[in-house]
Amino acid sequence: MTDTAQRYNRVARALHWIIAALIIGNLAGGLLHDALEDVINLMPLHKASGMTVLALSLVRIAWRVTWRAPAHPKGMSGLEVLAAKATHLLFYGLMLAMPVTGWIMSSAGKYPLSWFGLFDLPKLPVTRDSALYNIGHEGHELLGWLFLALVVLHVGAALRHHFLLKDNVLRRMA
Repeated sequence: MTDTAQRYNRVARALHWIIAALIIGNLAGGLLHDALEDVINLMPLHKASGMTVLALSLVRIAWRVTWRAPAHPKGMSGLEVLAAKATHLLFYGLMLAMPVTGWIMSSAGKYPLSWFGLFDLPKLPVTRDSALYNIGHEGHELLGWLFLALVVLHVGAALRHHFLLKDNVLRRMA
């Protein structure tokens, strides 16, 4: 088993798995909402979950700058370490950009942006005919596909480390 010096701490692990579950659910909801619109309206849940990802990502970033992540395994090449760091940096950017572009789109809509029916979030000053709305709309869709690809890459890399390389990379976050 991995010792505590090689593992992420409990807060980092909890934030990782909660945010990961929300992101995977939101990617699925974003892709399936049109197909399921006659069965269930996923958009309120999608929007509230997205705003939760934004809030938790800000907490995660604050936590990350105050706590040092464990070192990468010694067997990782410089290119692998660079790829891991670039992937994580992209994840942080997407964890902020996706909810913000969604917030921009929702702000131009007629429905309130409700957080699980408990309270409404303020709308940004955006209209459907503005350039910011168009950027938000197109960006949200394109970034969603990038996010999905990055999730697949991340999961694949974690499984490669666990099953092929048999190192402790996956266990550090377990």
